[in-house]
Amino acid sequence: MTGIPGSVEVRIDDLAFTDADALARPVTATLQATTPLLRRIELAGGASLLAQLQTAEPLAVGSAIVTGAGDLGVELMVHAVVSSVDEPVTRGSVRRALASALQRAGDWGVRHLALPPFGLGAGNLAIEDSAEVMMDVIGRHMRAQRAPLRVTVVVESDGEAEAFLARVGVACE
Repeated sequence: MTGIPGSVEVRIDDLAFTDADALARPVTATLQATTPLLRRIELAGGASLLAQLQTAEPLAVGSAIVTGAGDLGVELMVHAVVSSVDEPVTRGSVRRALASALQRAGDWGVRHLALPPFGLGAGNLAIEDSAEVMMDVIGRHMRAQRAPLRVTVVVESDGEAEAFLARVGVACE
C-alpha cells in the first residue's frame, strides 16, 4: 500500500457483527434493503433503526444519508442510494452512491467503515463489476487522504472475496 495512509481489507464475515465505527449499505430511493442479507441487518438493528428508515419522498440515486445504527454494534449507518423505481442499479449508480457514502462517513468523523458489495441482487451487477467499481471508488477516496481511511469490504463467500481481492491493488496503488 505504498503512499496511501489508509487500508482496505476484504473479509468473509457477517456484516451485522463486524467491528467498525459505521456500516454502509446500498439501498433503494426509499431506503429499502436491496438484498435479503441487508434486510436481515435492518432487522438486527431493531425498532430504533427501522424507525429511522422512513422518507417523506424518494431520495436521489447516488445520494447517501446517515442514521443511527439501532441495536447493531456500530454507532452509525450510512445508506447509499443505488436504485429507484425509475433508475435501476448500474455501474454508474454504484459509483455515485459509494462516493457519496464515503463522503458522508468522512463528514461524520468515521475512521473505519465496513460495507458489503454494492449493486448485487437479481438482475443487477455481477460480483466482478461490483468489485471493479467499488475498488476504483475506494482507491480514489484513499488517494485523496480523506476519512474514513480504513475500509473493510465484508463479503459472504469465497467467490465474492476472490473478486474483491483481485482488485485490492487498484485501491492501494
